[in-house]
Amino acid sequence: MIKSFRFSASSLLNFRNQCFNTQRVGKVFYAPKLLTFPLLKQNFTQLEKGSDLQQSVEKQTKKKKGMSKIIKKSSSISEPEQSQSSTTTQKTKKQAQLGDFFAGIKKKPETQVEDKVEINTELGDGIWKDRQNIKIACWNVNGLRAVLKREDLQKYIKQENPDILCLNETKIDESNFIKEKVYKDIPSGYYQYWNFCIPPIKGYSGVSIFSKEKVISIKKGIDIAEHENEGRVLTAEFDKFYLVVVYVPNAGSELVRLDYRVNSFDKDFQNYLNQLKLKKNVILCGDLNVAHQEIDIANPKSNRNSPGFTIEERNSFSKFLESGWIDTFRFLYPETIKYSWWSVRTKARESNIGWRIDYFVVNKEFKSSIKDSMINNNIYGSDHCPVEFILNLDAIQQNETSSNENTQTNKSN
Repeated sequence: MIKSFRFSASSLLNFRNQCFNTQRVGKVFYAPKLLTFPLLKQNFTQLEKGSDLQQSVEKQTKKKKGMSKIIKKSSSISEPEQSQSSTTTQKTKKQAQLGDFFAGIKKKPETQVEDKVEINTELGDGIWKDRQNIKIACWNVNGLRAVLKREDLQKYIKQENPDILCLNETKIDESNFIKEKVYKDIPSGYYQYWNFCIPPIKGYSGVSIFSKEKVISIKKGIDIAEHENEGRVLTAEFDKFYLVVVYVPNAGSELVRLDYRVNSFDKDFQNYLNQLKLKKNVILCGDLNVAHQEIDIANPKSNRNSPGFTIEERNSFSKFLESGWIDTFRFLYPETIKYSWWSVRTKARESNIGWRIDYFVVNKEFKSSIKDSMINNNIYGSDHCPVEFILNLDAIQQNETSSNENTQTNKSN
């Protein structure tokens, strides 16, 4: 009489393989009691319920408590033809029955990411119809999920109603973004475009653009592999301009990334922008991680060697501006002291000991389109506050008309 015993899943599979191994020399015989199906059915039921099947068939066979041995006979042993046929038939039936039990075990289905994602990422003509101006805002939210949970982002959008909103430091990778359906918490009325950090990097960097009008095209990164994995750049093409949102790398504690930031990222990114402006006018916005001049930082003397205010980073930005770009806020307000970032650790916002490191920058040819550039330090929810830019669409149209007239005049002459 065979007593009840437990099988591990791996032992059952090994046992099955032994029973079905017809490729061996000789014939495999096994006692019918070893295949007592009520006993196997009991163990399979336990397996399906997730029981802890820890004892293996091998251990049970060693105990020799009523279990029949698997006996191997060499092919050299002769058997009567009728007996051999009967044994083979019995074996075939047992194999079929045992196979049915193994076939009945179903693996637990793996959790799958939804294929259908309800993000409005449509493309269009990029034309802002019946508008004299458009308002573009940019905010380093220092973690998208946090500002959504507290509804800081929703409140800001309701209060300021930007036509385009760019975000820095979303700190979420694409898989979790989809799994958690974060896109559903974004206020309606915007087309959404994203650039995430790429695994194995998670919960780091990331930028996005929300627009009330469909863009013509969207481009992630700058086509240089060294800079692509952190999700730092996103370019949207509109009818009259390109909009580029960037989260520039921080030089890091003890300036460990200073060389990469200045001699690699800055150079490649600035070259990308200079090439882009040859096609259309460009609006650049984002956390550039540099306080350009002493007026842009509360304590310049004590921060000479701090990331974001080193001479190398400041000179890099100066060189960029000199190549044909305008810092719109400083262009309009050359002596105004305003900051866009404050250290949370030192509670610096309470005493307004901050840095201006968030910008709107345009190419010089687009200067006439600058209507206003603002730092909205009345908005809370992050260690940064939003920066905002008013683009004069009428000025763009007037410049195009004037340019076309000059072209026609030159041709006539």
